[in-house]
Amino acid sequence: MNIGLIGLGKMGNNMRERLRNAGIDVVGYDSNPAVSDVPDLAALAAALTAPRIVWAMVPAGKITDSVVNDLSAVLEEGDLIIDGGNSRFTEDFKHAEELAPKGISFVDAGVSGGVWGLKNGYGLMVGGKKEDIERAMPIFDALRPEGPREEGFVHVGEVGAGHYAKMVHNGIEYALMQAYAEGYELLDTKKDIIKDVTGTFKAWQRGTVVRSWLLELLVLALEEDPEFVDIEGYVEDSGEGRWTIEEAIANAVPVPTISASIFARFVSRQDDSPAMKAVAALRNQFGGHAVKKND
Repeated sequence: MNIGLIGLGKMGNNMRERLRNAGIDVVGYDSNPAVSDVPDLAALAAALTAPRIVWAMVPAGKITDSVVNDLSAVLEEGDLIIDGGNSRFTEDFKHAEELAPKGISFVDAGVSGGVWGLKNGYGLMVGGKKEDIERAMPIFDALRPEGPREEGFVHVGEVGAGHYAKMVHNGIEYALMQAYAEGYELLDTKKDIIKDVTGTFKAWQRGTVVRSWLLELLVLALEEDPEFVDIEGYVEDSGEGRWTIEEAIANAVPVPTISASIFARFVSRQDDSPAMKAVAALRNQFGGHAVKKND
């Protein structure tokens, strides 16, 4: 089986390697010729066996729009495009509608796993027609974590459902990181009795109700820099967090915790908060997101 993969950045390059390790032939394309397998999209399409599957792993918005549009010009009826970026779910409707007259299918895939996905696998949430999902299942199986399929993969529903689920996933992620970060600041502030902040978080990794992979990553970050002296307390917010709140408002669903976590990120751009240093360190650990370094 072969697949085209567009976008060979932090996640895309690791996904290419994981797929190849599973025996899937991957033809990768990136605007950076140093990492690309082919010079352009036409060459990528020519290198794949029809009916083709092409996975786009590029930033949401105009870049995704451009890739989908350019692919539609080199692919044929019966081919399938999977958008694995963090597109807003409403964009999926548009892309599927644009491709339908040409007989090109579309699937949206929410992907979680960050820079650790090569080793641990990626959590996958996909939306699309059943027959398209079944056709791409060997690819999803290669990317997801080992173990029962239902613990690392879900066909959420029709087109748009995968990115909607990923949007909510990221909203929850915001709130979880904020809770850990605020706990860190409180422990770190009580220096008269708390002598081992890193050890406290490390002890929570087994047997406690707050154990999680995010907690493990926070421990890694603390072991690297216990006081986060090299990190500014400045944290970006991705589109998914804002979209989650907008959807909550549109559907009259209260999300006070998620909302507060996003507003806390706005605060981080005004004050160098210890809690927001922890959030910045967490984002760097799981996703390789850039942090602002102190001079």
